[in-house]
Amino acid sequence: MTKEKITDSSRRIFINTFVESYKKIWPYVKPYSFRAFLALLVAIPLGSLDAVIAWFLKPYTDNVIVARDASFAIYIPLLIIGFTIVQGGLNYFSAYLNTWVGTKVSTDLGRDLYKKLLTMDTPFFDKENSGTIVQRFFSDAFNATNSLISNLRHFLSKTFSSISLVVVLFLNSWQLSLIAVIALLIAFLPIRYVRKRMKNIVNKSIVASAEAVKANNETHAGNKIISAYNLQDYQNKRYNSIMDTTFSLAIKMVQTTNWLSPVMHIVLGIGVAAVLFYSNNLIVTGKITSGNFASFLAAMLLLYTPIKTIGNNVVDIQKAFLAIERIFEIFELKTKITEVKNPVELIRVEKEISFENVSFEYEPNKPVLKDINLKTEVGQTIALVGNSGGGKSTLVNLIPRFYDVQKGSIKIDGVDIKNIRLFSLRNQISIVFQDNFLFSGTIRENILLGKLNATEEEINNAVKSAHLDHFIASLPNGLDTVIGERGTTLSGGQRQRVGIARAFIRNACIVILDEATSALDNKSEAVVQKAIDNLVKNRTVFVIAHRLSTVQNADKIIVLNEGNIVEEGKHEELLKNLNGPYYTLYNAQFKHK
Repeated sequence: MTKEKITDSSRRIFINTFVESYKKIWPYVKPYSFRAFLALLVAIPLGSLDAVIAWFLKPYTDNVIVARDASFAIYIPLLIIGFTIVQGGLNYFSAYLNTWVGTKVSTDLGRDLYKKLLTMDTPFFDKENSGTIVQRFFSDAFNATNSLISNLRHFLSKTFSSISLVVVLFLNSWQLSLIAVIALLIAFLPIRYVRKRMKNIVNKSIVASAEAVKANNETHAGNKIISAYNLQDYQNKRYNSIMDTTFSLAIKMVQTTNWLSPVMHIVLGIGVAAVLFYSNNLIVTGKITSGNFASFLAAMLLLYTPIKTIGNNVVDIQKAFLAIERIFEIFELKTKITEVKNPVELIRVEKEISFENVSFEYEPNKPVLKDINLKTEVGQTIALVGNSGGGKSTLVNLIPRFYDVQKGSIKIDGVDIKNIRLFSLRNQISIVFQDNFLFSGTIRENILLGKLNATEEEINNAVKSAHLDHFIASLPNGLDTVIGERGTTLSGGQRQRVGIARAFIRNACIVILDEATSALDNKSEAVVQKAIDNLVKNRTVFVIAHRLSTVQNADKIIVLNEGNIVEEGKHEELLKNLNGPYYTLYNAQFKHK
């Protein structure tokens, strides 16, 4: 393939990418198209006015400097000042409109990305780290749109500036113009070599930035672990490694792109020198006047100056292209948890919940649950016990469809939960986790997340049922006490009771307790257990517990081991099997003699 074909191919790829990027962004620009169009329209005279100053140098030089006509010495400088003021005003107006449109587009895109983030399922969050999510769902939206829109304004302005300046060049001297344009074309040649290498470095830089964000997030969330285990030096070394990678990539970017400007500077400098050399002959022979030369030289310098720093613009545009690619890749992501057409609405559980030959695996060929068959009647409490890693949490996570089974089915009153509208399914489930996540805000706001339109009476009832009333009464601001991010100002037991109040106010048919008391001391556990007892009344309950003392009254105890149900029955029945796994677990905890 010839060098010309490579150049044409590279140029086509760049132009196609440019056009495709704007096509993707257009639906977000469209609501503000009038302002966007006006901003671009203003860029045309804004760029074209560069040529006016260069053109006025011809009559000024010929009439004032050479012919010594004083009348030109007055009005030409005044005209230049007038045009400069107009250009400055247009520049401000264009920048304002572009910033307004760019920020609006970024904000709308950011809203849609966050809306998309809210629709992503649990497997997505299992795979992606917090740094990547911040980068892809927040930073990219603002970097991409602002960069593209500002670069489009810059591109239009400089395009019309270049066209008008080239016109001035040819009006003054076609011979010198050929030299200037040839030098300009040669200066552009190295750009095509840079783009491919730059894309790889930009991608790696984005990954490194995401790692830095993740490290800061982990330091915030895990600050007690870092302090407790004296991990400051260890964490510092890890972060320094990320910073070293970031530095290395920044230097590679400089090495890859920053030589463009010096090379262009040299090539364009040679072009200026060639013009100066050849202009002597043209001036001496009378083919151009001194005014022609002054006007030509000013136009050429105005044309060349922005070209010398084009390497930085190429980097910014490439980053914008990549950011847009990543953004619209997100919009094309499909969640694994989907709904059927015309799903069934779940009003309440009337009869039973059944697991029929349910199998599940997170990774191919590594089953976590194997042919689980389990039937739960309405109002029953099912306790799941067994060794860690046996599949207990996985089993209950399948009920609200955090994950979907690969084989078999889970049915509510004979209807496969995949055929139930997801919103109505989850609306009938309350979950209390081992470590309930509390959002920044007040206690009231966190409880209301269970039912946003709850009345004051419902709130007070939930607080009382969760045994939070005495604690709330002791606070100066009561329910309106701000608890900080993740509820860090509350104790573990208090956080659990807020979580239980949130679950209680939901008034759902199904309650899932995922080791809700395992992280608490005996005193806190006793209070939380009372709250749980209130929560589970007249509901279908799935409870996971390591402490067997909390599940002895369950209607059915299921022992899970390596993804299989190895034993099931009531507490008294299971203890009769002295060789059974439940008896072994019970004996290990209570050391019966």
